Amino acid sequence: MRLAVSWSTGKDSAMALHRVLSSGRHRVVCLLTTLTEGYGRVTMHGVRRELLHAQASSLGLEVFEVWIPPNAPNEVYEERMGRALAELSRRYGVEGVVFGDIWLEDVRRYREERMRDTGIEPLFPLWGEDPLGLVEEFLRLGYRALVAVVDADRLDPSRFLGRTLTLELLEELREVSDPAGERGEYHTFVFDGPVFSQPVAFRTGEVVVRDGRFHFIDLLPA
Repeated sequence: MRLAVSWSTGKDSAMALHRVLSSGRHRVVCLLTTLTEGYGRVTMHGVRRELLHAQASSLGLEVFEVWIPPNAPNEVYEERMGRALAELSRRYGVEGVVFGDIWLEDVRRYREERMRDTGIEPLFPLWGEDPLGLVEEFLRLGYRALVAVVDADRLDPSRFLGRTLTLELLEELREVSDPAGERGEYHTFVFDGPVFSQPVAFRTGEVVVRDGRFHFIDLLPA
């Protein structure tokens, strides 16, 4: 099956890609990423487009970009994603899209409903796995990631933002939240691992707070 991977630049996307590649049953033809117009950054994660493409280059994959306005209503998002899926099928022959969701039933149901009539199958290779065990596996496989976003309503940014994800940090997260951050407690930027041909070079910049709660550490190409 020819697949696109829904790519947020974070650990769950990377782990989903890893699982699909390891199975040997499918061919990944591109990454599928949503970016915000006027900012040139990955939606939700706030990662600069340049670093997204640096990841893709190291992975040896193209990026199919879906641009949406800031704070876009669902109707706009769905219309643009619908067009994107049609183009993925036409241009790449995509038959399925891989998602890194783990246990949020409403998110999975939404994806399945939106894709029901597209002819493209949603795939969830991480579904139902233990979140703690999944992140531990991610780290033991040799992946490296930085905590790039923290929701201050759920976690303390001064404690977690900008730290490299390690088994020790995972234990700290486990004490106060879902260790995988499935509810959006935190987001990561993956910069190295088995599926990368070389590490993605970057440096950290200033911290930006949006909506009074989401703390982003700006990541800059090195």
